[in-house]
Amino acid sequence: MEKISFRKATISDLPDVISLIADDQLGSTREDTKHQFPLVYRQAFERMTKQEGNDIYVAILGESQIVGCMQLTFIAGLSRKGMTRLQIEAVRVAKELRSKGIGRKMMKYAISLAKSSGCGLVQLTTDKSREDAHRFYERLGFEDSHIGMKLSLIRKS
Repeated sequence: MEKISFRKATISDLPDVISLIADDQLGSTREDTKHQFPLVYRQAFERMTKQEGNDIYVAILGESQIVGCMQLTFIAGLSRKGMTRLQIEAVRVAKELRSKGIGRKMMKYAISLAKSSGCGLVQLTTDKSREDAHRFYERLGFEDSHIGMKLSLIRKS
């Protein structure tokens, strides 16, 4: 496999990123890929770029092929003696390239960013239905240590 590199996503990467996020059993029901490029994604990306330490990173195969993405958010906090943590969300690898080590490289990259930024903890959430993802994260050393809860503020139509 060609070399994998990483960089922060740009606005021009968003169609590829949204395609990755939508390309699984959950994303296919939550994302809008029927339209050219919905404005809501551009607006969300612009809000993210204004918030320091909240970025989408892309995994690049070779010179320019986007094959993975993840959202990394650095969170300053008071608990754990003022520890900063890295929150990892929206981890996706192109379907045809899964199980080839790209996800592992992405997570190692995220963890190295956390370490170099002085974080004391890396955390993530993963949907209960994603059993393969759970096994993947456990192999990387993540522990199922908390119960996550969500309250949706959007009405289902």
